[in-house]
Amino acid sequence: MRVRDVLSSKGSDRVLTITPEATVAELLDALAEHDVGALVVSDDGRALLGIVSERDVVRKLRHVDDARAATVSSIMSTDVHVCGPDDSFGSLMATMTDRRVRHVPVLEDGVLAGLLSVGDAVKHRMEQLEFERDQLSTYVHGG
Repeated sequence: MRVRDVLSSKGSDRVLTITPEATVAELLDALAEHDVGALVVSDDGRALLGIVSERDVVRKLRHVDDARAATVSSIMSTDVHVCGPDDSFGSLMATMTDRRVRHVPVLEDGVLAGLLSVGDAVKHRMEQLEFERDQLSTYVHGG
């Protein structure tokens, strides 16, 4: 199984982005509006500049007086772990586990092709396990 399979099971290849010049107030509004935990930071919606998550907000704004006026560029993570559509699902899960990241951008030829969360990966794995269970049940019961 490949990362591309997980992306297609999401039903959308839309990648939510925010510019580095946006304020934290705008970031918070976007996270809440889209009910997501992270946004890719990009100037054009295609190039990856970084990623900004709820974790970044909590950890990097604790001692900032006017946190809502800070810019995304001041709190975003630039050491971003990425994957490609042809990478294995196992390598995606290993990256999330070993690197302790919850969101992994998918790049194809250097362009954003998707964003996968740990929730997307778990949901896909659960669907896969349910399918396998159903197949085994059908086989055992001869139906």
